[in-house]
Amino acid sequence: MGELHYTYYESPIGLLKIGGTEHYIGEVTFVDNPDQLTHGEPGITEIMHQCTEQLIEFFHGSRRNFELPVHQEGTDFQKRVWGELLEIPYGKTISYMDLAKRLGDPKVIRAAASTNGKNNIAIIVPCHRVIGSDRSLVGYAGGMWRKKWLLQLEFKIAHGVQTLF
Repeated sequence: MGELHYTYYESPIGLLKIGGTEHYIGEVTFVDNPDQLTHGEPGITEIMHQCTEQLIEFFHGSRRNFELPVHQEGTDFQKRVWGELLEIPYGKTISYMDLAKRLGDPKVIRAAASTNGKNNIAIIVPCHRVIGSDRSLVGYAGGMWRKKWLLQLEFKIAHGVQTLF
């Protein structure tokens, strides 16, 4: 699969660590602690450069869809969950129950929620678009304030709505 290279991007909601190979993006995570800085294989691949450019466009409101190959290791079920996340349109949200139903079984709601939390490619694989059935913001590995910020950005751009939560 190739060794992951790392770079960093200072986004409006904090430092993002971007990991990738010549073939795909494998990580976009928030860095809240300097201990998380990785000094792995130096060098930025073309796909990582494209990823940074597309993230900049996303934060400026000019990009709604990412056009990047992504890959993360996981079980078949986890890959299905992450695939469903990619289908949630920009500026829209679904509930964890909706996610479970899309996977074909409402009983997998906890497993789907757990997998959502294990997503290692923030923003691009939009786990922030999954909310509680009561429309509440629940669970986000990057922090609830970031989830709220991302959803407000998307709703403002997509619908001209200033506040959602």
